[in-house]
Amino acid sequence: MSNMKKLALAAGSFYLLICAAFAPYALRAAKHDPSAAQDMQSASRDTKDAAKKAGSATKKETKHVVNKSAKKTEHAAGKIERETQPGK
Repeated sequence: MSNMKKLALAAGSFYLLICAAFAPYALRAAKHDPSAAQDMQSASRDTKDAAKKAGSATKKETKHVVNKSAKKTEHAAGKIERETQPGK
């Protein structure tokens, strides 16, 4: 995974952690104002959707990296086997 992807994943994880940490305080304040409560519900849904997308992208990228690594390992093993056969 490239450094930019790692940085983006770390930033997204940090954002979700901060949102989760301050959500109870924001919800308590939102109880007094109906429009603020609706905003908090929308923000909560948006955060949940963003977390699902981030998890899905991470899963997809991880599978891609694992499969590519396995193919490269298999290729290298074949090369080594051909190079180490007697008679060459």
